[in-house]
Amino acid sequence: MLTAALRRPSATCKLWQSARCLRQGWERRQARSYSGFAMSGPQVASQERPAFRDREMPVERRETEALFQERPETGNQYLEDVLLQSYLKAHLPPEVLQEVSQDLERFGDRLLTEIEPLGWECEQNPPVFRQYDAWGQRVDQIVTSSAWKRMKEIAAEEGLIAEAYERKYSSWSRVHQAVKVYLFAAASGGFSCPLAMTDGAAKVIESLGIPASLKNAFDHLTTRDPKQFWTSGQWMTERRGGSDVADGTETVARKQPDGTYRLSGFKWFTSAADSDMAITLARVADAEGRVKQGSSGLSLFFLKVRDEEKLNKIRVQRLKDKLGTRQMATAELWLDGAKAELISAEGRGVASISSMLNITRIHNVIGAVAYMRRMISLSREYALKRVVFGKLLKDHPLHMQTIARMEVQARGAFFLLMEIARLLGLAETNMASEQEQHLLRLLVPVSKLYTGKQATAVVIEAMECFGGQGYMEDTGLPVIVRDALVLTIWEGTTNILSLDVLRSLTKSQGQAMAVFFSTVQNKLELASSVAELAPAVGRMQAAVGRLAHFVRGTASQGAASMELAARDFSYSLARIYAGALLLEHAARPDASSADVSAARRWCNQELCPAATELEDGSYSAEESLLDSSLVYAGSPAG
Repeated sequence: MLTAALRRPSATCKLWQSARCLRQGWERRQARSYSGFAMSGPQVASQERPAFRDREMPVERRETEALFQERPETGNQYLEDVLLQSYLKAHLPPEVLQEVSQDLERFGDRLLTEIEPLGWECEQNPPVFRQYDAWGQRVDQIVTSSAWKRMKEIAAEEGLIAEAYERKYSSWSRVHQAVKVYLFAAASGGFSCPLAMTDGAAKVIESLGIPASLKNAFDHLTTRDPKQFWTSGQWMTERRGGSDVADGTETVARKQPDGTYRLSGFKWFTSAADSDMAITLARVADAEGRVKQGSSGLSLFFLKVRDEEKLNKIRVQRLKDKLGTRQMATAELWLDGAKAELISAEGRGVASISSMLNITRIHNVIGAVAYMRRMISLSREYALKRVVFGKLLKDHPLHMQTIARMEVQARGAFFLLMEIARLLGLAETNMASEQEQHLLRLLVPVSKLYTGKQATAVVIEAMECFGGQGYMEDTGLPVIVRDALVLTIWEGTTNILSLDVLRSLTKSQGQAMAVFFSTVQNKLELASSVAELAPAVGRMQAAVGRLAHFVRGTASQGAASMELAARDFSYSLARIYAGALLLEHAARPDASSADVSAARRWCNQELCPAATELEDGSYSAEESLLDSSLVYAGSPAG
């Protein structure tokens, strides 16, 4: 048939026209976007339906076939984020608000025109490990793309780390930084992860009083000069474990005559392995070469990754083949006498990294909220353009209900993020009360574990909003889904963090829980004066009462029961506190109908699952045995 068609001049002309049309279409797409959703162009009126005109055209008259769907396009992320703007307006002092808003609007434009295309380029050009050069010499070089390098420069120029440490706006500087990273994260091509560890390293050094030996490193981590800016790794995970650093760390540090140390060991999982420096744990060997086991044997070290141009006695074994975050180099590293500096008191390594964990967990929350917001924004825009069964998706009530439910979850997560950023800013400027410090310590692990779970559910739900297109790699949607899935794992899994929540309560001797209850009650009292919110406030008060009953009940049953309940308990804390924040925001005089609706809908869910499970006897020793028998029923282990 093709031969016959080529014999006819008209067929040849049509083929040539089709080829030209395809080429011109490709050129237009390239000029407009580097990826499916990477850049946003001019908005297309939702009622324009050129696809229907094509559909009505006889097949033989079409020059080329095309998908009858329009790509969703978003604009300036800051200007389109009404919730973010309303939060800043409600909380920031007027003079701070004006400057911060101007900066965020400008940054939103830069995201659209420069950063989003670079992010897609990072995804398309992942790092490559070059172990040997052309002459057989081992070089262990991790080659990253030019876009990845440019992201590093932009991070410095925008002060994505510096903003938090310059403290131009006192305690609000941390909120300003968190918001900028939130806007940056989903477009960053994975570069928000190195920023999390860089922020964490800077916080560790600051918490140590910025000793003279670390002043240079701190200045590099917090500079706005792209030529001087450093990123930091966080090398904690070894072969025997991730979160269990006390028993999993095998790296040994040997003191040298000049006072430095040489580190020897294997780091199983090192994110952002192309960083300039790293913070890591190791066990100091005594004169006989013996080391102390357990957490009390761990000390914290600082090291430069390179000595001049060569690696600092570090060998790269391989790059990890990951499900997501492929834009970033994650490697297995051998430390073969790497030169390092002891920066904690000997045996106080775990205690010294607590401030770093707070920071990196907050960055994890930022990523979770950012991915949710990005997917919801795209879903919302798509609903304005996609026609199904004769009408736009936005005119299908069930579809709108689905997006609305995602929006409620994203709003709850957003307020948890803003709350911990606000409390952190107060703590960093010595303005936090003892009660606020207890609340911060409790809310960070609670927010991290809960928003990670929320993000996973929301991005997968949002992917469905695009039908088959959501499953196509070149739309960019699967990238967001893959990258979001790691958020339940990074910086501690859900169960690990649930146990950390219990530790924070034990360490505070009950004060953190008391502050939690009093803070929630204060917010509920404020919202109770708004008639529209009364039913939601009532449900919240009932949930608080059930939570208090749960705490008393499990306390009398012992540590084993509380450990079984840790996950449900942490979910209860997250839902109740987020509900209080949503109600507080909805009680403002200028609150929108969306604010009120979101608060009411949030409070319609099961707010205290821990109490429900306690009533069902789920935390008893008998139930624990049944759990094991159920898991291994029919298996060889059973």
